[in-house]
Amino acid sequence: MDLFFWELARASGLAAYVALCIAVLTGLAPRTAALGFLATNRAVRTLHDWTPWIVIPAALTHVVALLLDATARISVLDLIIPFQTSYGQLAIGLGTISLDLVVIVIVTTWLRRRLSNGAWQNFHRLSYVGFVTMFLHSVMSGTDLASPIIAAMSWASAIAIGYYSLERVGRALPIAKARA
Repeated sequence: MDLFFWELARASGLAAYVALCIAVLTGLAPRTAALGFLATNRAVRTLHDWTPWIVIPAALTHVVALLLDATARISVLDLIIPFQTSYGQLAIGLGTISLDLVVIVIVTTWLRRRLSNGAWQNFHRLSYVGFVTMFLHSVMSGTDLASPIIAAMSWASAIAIGYYSLERVGRALPIAKARA
């Protein structure tokens, strides 16, 4: 039975990672110089708005499967407090942090109308950190990166997100200096 839960955890973890990549890329890309033309594309906006609805059940399935897998030895407390496991503390702790950050981003997005725009944007920017911690979690603990296809797609998405993030920060720096 543990093999079933392990395979379920792998598949759902990969699905959550793919969905988060899509969410981050479709939120980031239209705000870059190279892909700014996508800002008015309704399909891209809709994809960005709805991919969290894939991240949530996939991440929950990943977590529940690991809780039920006796070999994984993950407790409910490990899902909230990072770096508490008896093995793979860094890798699993990064997964815990990414889960916590994704939950914060999604909850604050649901509460967006009750927050100031600046507060919401600051919370929403945590999705970058959530992606980085999820990527590192998958690299350090995921067995699926042994597949050349999955590894290529994972690294390509990480490189694209990194590149467009740096481009966006680079464009924002002169604006911030001009305001100061």
